[in-house]
Amino acid sequence: MSQLRLNPLTGRWVTVATGRVTRPDDFSRDRQAVETGPSRPCPFCPGHEEQTPPALETYETSGEWSLRVVPNRFPAFAGTEPMTVHNLGPVFSHAPASGIHEVFVFDRRHDTGWADLDDHHAGVVMAALRDRLEDHAKTTGVRYTQAIVNHGREAGASLAHPHGQLLGMPFVPGEVAEEEAGFRRFTGSCLLCTVAEAERDAGVRVVHDADGVLAVCPFWSGAPFEMLVMPDAHEGHLARAASADLAATGRALCQVLGRLRDRVGDVSYNLVVHTLPHRHEDPFHWHVHVLPRIQSVGGFEQGTGVPINIVDPEQAAATLAPA
Repeated sequence: MSQLRLNPLTGRWVTVATGRVTRPDDFSRDRQAVETGPSRPCPFCPGHEEQTPPALETYETSGEWSLRVVPNRFPAFAGTEPMTVHNLGPVFSHAPASGIHEVFVFDRRHDTGWADLDDHHAGVVMAALRDRLEDHAKTTGVRYTQAIVNHGREAGASLAHPHGQLLGMPFVPGEVAEEEAGFRRFTGSCLLCTVAEAERDAGVRVVHDADGVLAVCPFWSGAPFEMLVMPDAHEGHLARAASADLAATGRALCQVLGRLRDRVGDVSYNLVVHTLPHRHEDPFHWHVHVLPRIQSVGGFEQGTGVPINIVDPEQAAATLAPA
């Protein structure tokens, strides 16, 4: 059973999930520790569906599954126990890490990524995220669901087959709470709507602008080739977004990730979706962060939370802009 432990210095929860240490790992530096037999079939490839728990959702194209959502066999959050905080002392507070942890296998093909999806399938993936977020919102005790895609070892991927994760947790994580606070502080209009207008006016950090979706290397980029992908339509909850806006966002991600691979290399990256917490109605505008893992994070960054970016966003955007 996973456990939440409170860091009293920051007020943020830490998840202790020791069961995840036993999950398979395509990227282990010690290959012998993983490949113990003549072959180790990928559990996400077609024909190996029995290696995962039964699918919660299956999306089909031409009679074959094109996307599967399955429970994570090594969950960081699981169970329905209420989030009751227990104090073992003045600074030792813990709670059960209840919630939901799912995997969405978004391509049948093994050696691909989001950049390889066609336009239709990119829309299917975004629609699947919407459907699962709607389902999570109905679950008592789940306050926020984080959708992520980890591409490559440096980004934390354990299996090479293209997949993402949905983690429904019993608290609102600090990063999202800070973004909510930023939206509340910005008076007069939507913060990201204003960002989009300002970036279009500046014109030097735009990497995609089509079909009502803008992607930029934001002015405050903390990592080389960091991107922020924003639908123009103002909506706080991804689960309430129009199908056309979801599909256009999926296509935009395909294009900018394809250019990242073509012009920078097949670098590891994290794709992180930020949406309003379930049942919140605060000012917000859902969006996607693309965080390439090109440079390591050093002691200064870890100790201060202040990133050092070695590629300015204007140059990054010039590299990633349409030809």
